[in-house]
Amino acid sequence: MKYLWLIAALFAAHAHAYSPDELRGDCQAAEEMYAKQKSSDPIHSIRSARCIAYVAGFADGYAVSDYLAEKVAVKLNAFCLPNDPDLSMRLVRAVTIHVERVPPNTTMSTATLVAGALAKAFPCSEALEPKK
Repeated sequence: MKYLWLIAALFAAHAHAYSPDELRGDCQAAEEMYAKQKSSDPIHSIRSARCIAYVAGFADGYAVSDYLAEKVAVKLNAFCLPNDPDLSMRLVRAVTIHVERVPPNTTMSTATLVAGALAKAFPCSEALEPKK
């Protein structure tokens, strides 16, 4: 019976593997790295790398989804990333700005926050349907 309660508690808890507060701190560390503010703290480097990898992975995952959606004649059009050599830095900056505006201890998922940040920072110029 003890185990059933433990399993129920695990499913009832609303937990994120990577919390918005962690994302905020990690992306602030990445911004400092991009601004050339060197740190000898290896944890600082790991935190910045975690933000960069998460945001880049999210963008790549979206690109795959968009590609597959087009194969069945659907256009997602949630955001459109530019072909830019500084794209990684711009992605991190967009996420940092967006996440800093969210109250601490938000119940939103990290993925939802990143999606909102990229949609605001990189809107698509073409409309899904022609205007009438």
